[in-house]
Amino acid sequence: MPNETWQPPPVLLTVDLVILTLRSSALHILLIRRGIDPFQGQWALPGGFIADAGEDVFDAACRELQEEAGLDAGDLHLEQLGAYAHPDRDPRGRIVSVAYLAIAPRLPEPEAGTDASAAAWHPVEGFASGRAPLAFDHHRILSDGLERARSKLEHTALATAFCGETFTLTELQRVYEAVWGFELDPRNFYRKVQAVPGFLTAVGLDRRPTKGRPARLFRAGPLRVLRPPMMRPLPLIRSENRR
Repeated sequence: MPNETWQPPPVLLTVDLVILTLRSSALHILLIRRGIDPFQGQWALPGGFIADAGEDVFDAACRELQEEAGLDAGDLHLEQLGAYAHPDRDPRGRIVSVAYLAIAPRLPEPEAGTDASAAAWHPVEGFASGRAPLAFDHHRILSDGLERARSKLEHTALATAFCGETFTLTELQRVYEAVWGFELDPRNFYRKVQAVPGFLTAVGLDRRPTKGRPARLFRAGPLRVLRPPMMRPLPLIRSENRR
């Protein structure tokens, strides 16, 4: 038999975006409704193929942010989440996706891109729980993005990326509650965040007309790694034998 040189199968590269923000104190994710096959009509994470062989993956993520959500990568937190390469993740062939996590406050209403029939903000809860389906393996990517955000809130100053330039401690507490999914005791929370030197910088009082005393305003401090960390509450473990 003649010797045949093995040829690797063609591999295509895409980027997917887990874009999180707070809307009405609830954690939301940006999703697009696919306008083409595969998974036409289903909700999916924004993203797309690398434009050409010369485009860097990070540059592709920035481009997709602009095309899919009208967002400038320089105005938000953007970090690589991971690579997803299961052979059966895309029915069109061997397609590897590099996913990114993006976080920013007060993001605008999105406009659907060229291959989407709609784009909208959705509460994370229904999709994270699996009650609402997502195209491809985007449920797994979303779950990984949420866990990355939850973990980084414990050890870094990422929570301030969900806030505006200035914010109150109550607004910061809502970030932790929305991302972690737990209600926090205000006094205990205020004590913890103000006990971390460099986490927050006081800038004055909130002059908006509200009842009672005006709240103190803060902005993100220079600290990026929290010592001590802000550990999330442990979930309650229920025993079937407990009465």
